[in-house]
Amino acid sequence: MKFLLTFLLAATSVIAADEKLTVGQFDFTIVAPWKKAENTGMMTKAILAWPVEGGTPIEAKFYDFGGPSGGIEANITRWISQFEGKPEVKKEELTFGNTKVILLTASGTYLDGAPMSPTKTPRPDYILCGAILAGDQSNVFIKMTGPKAVMDKAAVDFKKLATSPVAK
Repeated sequence: MKFLLTFLLAATSVIAADEKLTVGQFDFTIVAPWKKAENTGMMTKAILAWPVEGGTPIEAKFYDFGGPSGGIEANITRWISQFEGKPEVKKEELTFGNTKVILLTASGTYLDGAPMSPTKTPRPDYILCGAILAGDQSNVFIKMTGPKAVMDKAAVDFKKLATSPVAK
């Protein structure tokens, strides 16, 4: 009985230990259902996967280009321009101490493809969830796109992840 109790206490502490992901000056907390994924991008600092039942996980990609990175509004405009026509856009600005976090949601027909590629694949009913954490040395950007049905489920977890370094 004593062994079983010790084992259960040890297992509980392992489960409760959250993993950290450092990008720029921010330490993000990785909690279920997020999992680290292989970072295959030249520009990305890290990738986390959000599982999709019976499908391919969607990915939250983290970027830190150093410095102001062309500015917050320019990046928001660029994200919105990755949709056909005029997507539905929601923007939320949060402040935690001295840190500003901008959350952006855009929905419509997403034009999927490499940033400089002239060839894009239209993805109707897609949502882009983006977050920008304005840091002292540089801004950190997080971007995740996927089908509306999946992204509607992932949106709360995305917001928790994006604000995890500053929301206490």
